[in-house]
Amino acid sequence: MSDDPIEKLHQRERQQERERLRELEAKDLEVESQRGPRPLEGFAGGHTTWASKQDDEAAAEVHAHDEEDAWNESKEQVARLSPDGHAPARKDEEPGK
Repeated sequence: MSDDPIEKLHQRERQQERERLRELEAKDLEVESQRGPRPLEGFAGGHTTWASKQDDEAAAEVHAHDEEDAWNESKEQVARLSPDGHAPARKDEEPGK
């Protein structure tokens, strides 16, 4: 260790920073060890009139046919990529392309 006061100051600052980072890491590990719902940061105490029921109703309308659509698209893709499938699986495809 040198006797330079500036070097001692820098070394002390580095040590303080390491301690601060260790404390933050310990807090992070404590939070991560707890499972469950967490409030959004910055909005934890905010009052809202929006209900999760509104989200559920909108999702039911928007995503009502997602499963069926995805299944149909998967079947079309399999048919299109099958080596024995000569006909186009999609309407916008032309034979031989």
